[in-house]
Amino acid sequence: MITVPAPAEAGAFVHPALFYQGLDEYLTGVGGFVRGALSADEPVLVAVPGAHLDALRETLGASTAEVTWTDMTDLGRNPGRILAALQDFADRHANRSARIVGEPIWPGRSPAEVLEATRHEALINTAFAGRPATILCPYDVRGLAPAVVADARRTHPLLIERGEDLPSTAYTDASRVSADCDLPLPEPDGPVLRHEYTFGGLAEVREQAETWTRATSLPPERRGDLVLAISEAAANSLAHGGGKGTLRLWTTAGTGTREIVAEIQDGGRLADPLAGRRRPSLASAHGGRGLWMIHQLCDLVEVRATDSGLTLRLHVETP
Repeated sequence: MITVPAPAEAGAFVHPALFYQGLDEYLTGVGGFVRGALSADEPVLVAVPGAHLDALRETLGASTAEVTWTDMTDLGRNPGRILAALQDFADRHANRSARIVGEPIWPGRSPAEVLEATRHEALINTAFAGRPATILCPYDVRGLAPAVVADARRTHPLLIERGEDLPSTAYTDASRVSADCDLPLPEPDGPVLRHEYTFGGLAEVREQAETWTRATSLPPERRGDLVLAISEAAANSLAHGGGKGTLRLWTTAGTGTREIVAEIQDGGRLADPLAGRRRPSLASAHGGRGLWMIHQLCDLVEVRATDSGLTLRLHVETP
């Protein structure tokens, strides 16, 4: 059983990375963490990929009824959706210390997904600062690229490695890690529809998006989701991005997948790096409602905040 170090003071947040090699180490480490939380009568959320969910359920046996289970391949398909789900769980148990297992990066993730999941891991430290919670993040050191494991050392203040709990000497402030994730986006291959818009042009943006997506293989419901996400992004450009922007649309094909991609560029700034990643309320002073909707509607949202402006690249996978 692994023992997560106790918070240095009441209300402190604990965020260790568990480096494991093979399923046995995984089940020992994560299973021990869950058993320890249950024995302390603490609420537990386990959000890991489906195969690991099944293995943990079998290992933990009857005690699984007391655990909230979530398949991370569904929840975390777009990494920008994960943080709000973790916060929602903690909020439902506001008077207790929540214990969460979150595995947002696993072998087979695309480089774009890994980058946004790394940004998520860094922003957890900002979002949960001062909250009485522990979020354990497993990392497959055999199956993941060395650079991914190195980034885990930057996003987690504590490391659990070969049975030892150690402080991470590479731990880096969330704002720095997030800025390092703002790498240039690759240019699309093939034809691209380009449309520039300004004040009064929101209806035309929607019309362009509807016409273009109608010629794709997206089913009507997903076409509507993407058009709504594009509309929200363009509205943000007009309200916060200098009153103008550029929409680009294209398709892309990968190994066994085909995606519809929409990109919105404007002169805006992302003043709050958590915008869109936490659930907004009607009384929220943080804003981010449009970006929140975009994250819920798309399969992947790539965010690039640079000195020249803000870029959102929205992905929706076709059947």
